[in-house]
Amino acid sequence: MEKTVRIMPCLDMQNGRVVKGIRFVDIADAGDPVACARAYCEAGADEIALLDITATVEGRSTMLDVVSRVARVTTVPFTVGGGISDVGAAAAVIEAGANRVSTSSAAFRKPELIRELVHELGSDAVTVAIDADVNPKLPSGYEVFIDGGRTATGVDAVEWAKTVESFGVNLILPTSRATDGARTGYDLPLIRLLKDAVSAEVVASGGAGTMEHFLEAARAGATVLLAASVFHYHVIDISALKSYLDAAGVPVRLH
Repeated sequence: MEKTVRIMPCLDMQNGRVVKGIRFVDIADAGDPVACARAYCEAGADEIALLDITATVEGRSTMLDVVSRVARVTTVPFTVGGGISDVGAAAAVIEAGANRVSTSSAAFRKPELIRELVHELGSDAVTVAIDADVNPKLPSGYEVFIDGGRTATGVDAVEWAKTVESFGVNLILPTSRATDGARTGYDLPLIRLLKDAVSAEVVASGGAGTMEHFLEAARAGATVLLAASVFHYHVIDISALKSYLDAAGVPVRLH
């Protein structure tokens, strides 16, 4: 049976505010996280992500007070990432009200952390995010980046996704540095490569600018469609997007 495609607005957090960048830089304020989360739930979002985008670089844990306040108003599954470097930090985020944690740099530096998180929290509560950029020298043509997209690793992104899946993760969240925030469309080749390589669900992230971009990502194999600026700045309405996808034959939850 074809999987229902979910729409996931993403709240990128910095200093307690929702922000939005282009290709991981040029950060601009986009609002209060609690107000944003409440509005997205009312608008028909299927899931919500909150990413503390500078926690890892600043060497601190996720802001639990923000997680707790957002969790109180969300009526859909809620994923939190940023600064989750051990099981204790992940458990604290779940205790604060998140349904799922997302880890990226810490998981890459210490892959056994993924296995520990899956063991302690369950596979449905763990997402591994992979920031990737084009590198023709690697077999898949994509390289893993860490530290909020700042540090190249030399590791093939598709091979890393296979490793991640082998630890029991069933949702992988790749973001393309080339398309992030640019509104020029998702990195479809990356989505297709990952969908062909793993059986885990693949999130489309980075680059949505039009409804057509969401449709392209769904047809490329993504089952979760994540976006930020087009929702924050009311470029695209979630209910209108779902109606558009439904009319195009994509299975979505219509509210």
